[in-house]
Amino acid sequence: MEINTADSATDDDRSRNLNDLDRAALSRPLDETQQSWLLGPTEQKKKKYVDLGCIIVSRKIFVWTVGTLVAAALLAGFITLIVKTVPRHHPKTPPPDNYTIALHKALKFFNAQKSGKLPKHNNVSWRGNSGLQDGKGETGSFYKDLVGGYYDAGDAIKFNFPMAYAMTMLSWSVIEYSAKYEAAGELTHVKELIKWGTDYFLKTFNSTADSIDDLVSQVGSGNTDDGNTDPNDHYCWMRPEDMDYKRPVTTCNGGCSDLAAEMAAALASASIVFKDNKEYSKKLVHGAKVVYQFGRTRRGRYSAGTAESSKFYNSSMYWDEFIWGGAWMYYATGNVTYLNLITQPTMAKHAGAFWGGPYYGVFSWDNKLAGAQLLLSRLRLFLSPGYPYEEILRTFHNQTSIVMCSYLPIFNKFNRTNGGLIELNHGAPQPLQYSVNAAFLATLYSDYLDAADTPGWYCGPNFYSTSVLRDFARSQIDYILGKNPRKMSYVVGFGTKYPRHVHHRGASIPKNKVKYNCKGGWKWRDSKKPNPNTIEGAMVAGPDKRDGYRDVRMNYNYTEPTLAGNAGLVAALVALSGEEEATGKIDKNTIFSAVPPLFPTPPPPPAPWKP
Repeated sequence: MEINTADSATDDDRSRNLNDLDRAALSRPLDETQQSWLLGPTEQKKKKYVDLGCIIVSRKIFVWTVGTLVAAALLAGFITLIVKTVPRHHPKTPPPDNYTIALHKALKFFNAQKSGKLPKHNNVSWRGNSGLQDGKGETGSFYKDLVGGYYDAGDAIKFNFPMAYAMTMLSWSVIEYSAKYEAAGELTHVKELIKWGTDYFLKTFNSTADSIDDLVSQVGSGNTDDGNTDPNDHYCWMRPEDMDYKRPVTTCNGGCSDLAAEMAAALASASIVFKDNKEYSKKLVHGAKVVYQFGRTRRGRYSAGTAESSKFYNSSMYWDEFIWGGAWMYYATGNVTYLNLITQPTMAKHAGAFWGGPYYGVFSWDNKLAGAQLLLSRLRLFLSPGYPYEEILRTFHNQTSIVMCSYLPIFNKFNRTNGGLIELNHGAPQPLQYSVNAAFLATLYSDYLDAADTPGWYCGPNFYSTSVLRDFARSQIDYILGKNPRKMSYVVGFGTKYPRHVHHRGASIPKNKVKYNCKGGWKWRDSKKPNPNTIEGAMVAGPDKRDGYRDVRMNYNYTEPTLAGNAGLVAALVALSGEEEATGKIDKNTIFSAVPPLFPTPPPPPAPWKP
């Protein structure tokens, strides 16, 4: 075998060169990479963990998580601190509308009219306890005392007929618009006013008995005929707190159907207002049943003949009160006996539902027909009881529509003053009490239709939207609040220009610790100075048919306020109030609380066919 010497030499040379390279490499420091080649992989650090009980996490992740949360919390707290410390501009609560402002004042009028021992919160500084001997000391009488109730107007007589109407109106407005009263902060107040009246009514007859034979119609006297100078509530001009003359009690033991039915309406409607006070509501319902039955069995007008009330509050009939009171009795009890009674065509005929005439549709303390027909139209709109009630309820509904048409200026049923006030009493004095009632009925009917998803109603072939009714109502109330030719408010205390010489004994005599006797107060009656006490919220009788007004104390046709007038004003104001704040419309269901479900009775079958 041959050996290649050249190749052998070359290998030796290579070996020597490598040795030289190794020594050269060892003589230089190695970098980290090179060291890793020589030493192999380094030993890794041992990771640390945190045991949270249900899970084990890396300590590093745990620290980062906790730190992030703490930082986020600090940041949120810092932002919150900035938000709370930096001044903010809250949107201003819109001021109450004029109707709500006037409502506060109109309710206060009733505080000024209270008779009896006044509560501490009565809020009329110039009034005090009065009439504390009313009805006391009458031997053999069916009443114990007649303390309480309200004085009618500028005098100190308690006329129970218009007083009962006023309480019914207040209750009706609460039943329909309790949410608006609540929004205005007046619900507790108005309920207290109603109870002040109904507590008194329960004293005017034996309200715990099952039947009665007598009923009080009036406390006090105002007869000044034939030059009568006996001290009484009209001849004398005294503060109610100073009255020292005899105050006779007028009763009727038959022939006061109108008064009895109106008082039943007041008690029955109030029982719905106080339905959550079961004991009191039950007491009111029982009293209403008793007095309504008394009116049905003892027929006649309370003001007939020589009754003194005929000079001041003469009732034209009692059939309208039968329907009005019966409707409230049905709503308060759910007893269909009342509904059967008031839906008899003969009842409607006697009440004048089909008569027409110049005063048809004029709702007042005397004539309740327009209100009763609207109240029963409500039943048809929302419960639709059907046969056998449908025919007469449809008639009432149609008549209500006709009344609403008559309020519109296009139909010329009623004249208007140049300033726009509707003359429902055809130019006679004291027009405002009628216009506020019409404004209330129009607004309420509008709300009924809206609640029934009905956009309007027909007047003949023409269709009118519900907004037309509200426009009419606003036009009348706005007139009363100052949008009239005289640019004055007819509600005392509203605005800056209003009557200053109101025909009112308590408001016209200063509370100066001086007791003025019967004639001693005449100097205040005849004074040309403004009243020393402001009877806030009183709606005076109003202007004449030429929009004229005489602010003279002794001219009561211009300057005297009444319970009945202010009750209508309150009802109209609450119905129109708060619309911009969307406080809601009517309460559809409360009035039906006692009414059981109605299942329409099928009509009788047709007569058998005969060939």
